[in-house]
Amino acid sequence: MNNASITRRGFLGGVAGAAALNIVRTASAKDTPETPKIKAGLIGVGGRGNMIAQFIQEHGGYELAALADYFPEVVTAAGTRFGVSEKNCFSGLMGYKRLLESGVEAVFLETPPYCFPDHVEAAVAAGRHVYMAKPVACDVPGCLRVSDAAKRATADKKVFLIDFQTRTDPFFIEGVERVHRGEIGALGMLSSLYTDESFSDPPLTGNAESRLQHLVWVNDDALGGSYLVNAGIHAIDVALWLARATPVSAVGASRVARNEPHGDSHDVYSLTYEFADGLILNHRGEHLKNKFGFHCECAAYGQYGNLESGYSSNVAILSKDKDWPGGPVKDLYAAGARRNIAAFHDCIVNANYANPSVEPSINATLTTLLGREAALRRTRVTWDDMIKENRRLEPDLRGLKA
Repeated sequence: MNNASITRRGFLGGVAGAAALNIVRTASAKDTPETPKIKAGLIGVGGRGNMIAQFIQEHGGYELAALADYFPEVVTAAGTRFGVSEKNCFSGLMGYKRLLESGVEAVFLETPPYCFPDHVEAAVAAGRHVYMAKPVACDVPGCLRVSDAAKRATADKKVFLIDFQTRTDPFFIEGVERVHRGEIGALGMLSSLYTDESFSDPPLTGNAESRLQHLVWVNDDALGGSYLVNAGIHAIDVALWLARATPVSAVGASRVARNEPHGDSHDVYSLTYEFADGLILNHRGEHLKNKFGFHCECAAYGQYGNLESGYSSNVAILSKDKDWPGGPVKDLYAAGARRNIAAFHDCIVNANYANPSVEPSINATLTTLLGREAALRRTRVTWDDMIKENRRLEPDLRGLKA
């Protein structure tokens, strides 16, 4: 891939709205009780990994056949919990390779995102279907590697799904469709917000092992991308869904404000993105233990109406023509994952290799990287310049067990 030739427009063809992401509505005509279960492997069995493993088994269409995690005690405990034989529980940095060699047909990736490009490329090369968490990478080169691997998977007739929960919710889907139909008029501005109570950021040790569990890695740009790339991406992705485009530039500021920081990720952000048609997206986020709590929201302001949406609240439209009451978003963290796991299974069984979640998810990751870089540099950064620069982050993995 010639990275210097990749422009913002190169990522725009097929930026998906609800219609393109209707994998959650895929019919399961071939999915009968006689359908053989799909042999699944799960890489990363920490907190969310354990939840995903539970949902894989609850679905009924999978056999959870292999597990991998850097920490041997973690994968052993998960193997016991989920009934995976000890010979199919792998640990260390290279455990993912042994899992891919164990005979699984599909692989679920729930590791810190610095791993994703390596794991995705290996899984696609091994001919496996891929289900992965977001963000897809911590830097531009990683995003481009995942994009290339996903294209190869599609060409090889493999399913590739990236797990964003909001795009599976019925009220989010209908609300965005209504905006796209013009029910609030032409968009003038989008506003997104993400706040949480942050994650533990303990003192650094002799190697990165102490940063690989309990979401500590979110504090480290090279391991987790940053708070913006890991967390703020959920709200920003909804804004991109509404805009049906990616921004041409970003400007903003960020800082470290948490108590006793040890990782390098900033945790307070104020960003302004600009789109080719003049549309503006303002994003702000804070990740401090200040009791403000979790908020993941996106609002769209049109010429004569507005949409408000929240990951854990409601979706609704107020308009001069006719309001739409929408409804409450319920248990999206778990419900969205369950819907995506079901859609992944349906696509495999029904040989549906459209893989529409890939491009929007890569665009969302690149948009947060654009915001991160603009805020770090305190200057305007364009999408095209970011892609051409192709800045790589190298995690320090010295001293870790292979």
